[in-house]
Amino acid sequence: MPEGPSLYILKEQTARFVGQTIVRAEGNTWAIDTTRLLDQPVLALRTWGKQFFIQMPTMVVRIHMLLFGTYRINEERDKPPRLSLHFADGSFLNFYACSVKEVDCELDALYDWEADVMSDAWNPKKARKKLRAAPDMLACDALLDQEIFSGVGNIIKNEVLFRIRLHPLSTVGALPPAKLRALVEQARQYSFDFLAWKKEFTLKKHWLAHNQKTCPRCHIPFHKANLGRSNRRTFWCERCQKLYQ
Repeated sequence: MPEGPSLYILKEQTARFVGQTIVRAEGNTWAIDTTRLLDQPVLALRTWGKQFFIQMPTMVVRIHMLLFGTYRINEERDKPPRLSLHFADGSFLNFYACSVKEVDCELDALYDWEADVMSDAWNPKKARKKLRAAPDMLACDALLDQEIFSGVGNIIKNEVLFRIRLHPLSTVGALPPAKLRALVEQARQYSFDFLAWKKEFTLKKHWLAHNQKTCPRCHIPFHKANLGRSNRRTFWCERCQKLYQ
């Protein structure tokens, strides 16, 4: 599943379309009437976590990449796009294997931008407050809670927990204040590290825990299991990642 940093790259790469007018819209989506996009100028392109928004004067289209979503700029894949947008200068933008939906134009009323770990509006104090309000939540679930850490996905979860030496089954309410601060700080810091490595095409080379077999600190096998209410694949070291309960 694409995580927040990947959507941030999408926003950067598609910035050229802001101000351009859609002259053709098509695709195999059934969720929106693509004819309504015709002759609409793109006012803004925004992201919130793993969601991408195309703002136009009369509507907003939300793209969610789900598990296997991809996009192409000025090129096509060997399969029909879910949504294809063509612009007056001949350029085009294609989305594949994603969810396409129309959402309310009042995005600021729908989404908490202070919860987006990639946003300039990110508010770590609010994240800590939300965590303290859920003391029984597991650390592995807390990082994947999009209302607290919008944009954090499973890779970032595993790497942050390893980076701060925290066992995934620790409960939030049992964490010392310094460990809680580290959890919040590294959720954002690792997201920007992820962004830099993604741009360098070196992301996988930097994985220390996710999809790894051996702990690079203790040199013993990682444990691997689907944990938490999210039931997502988790890698951890029983020796150096402390369990707080």
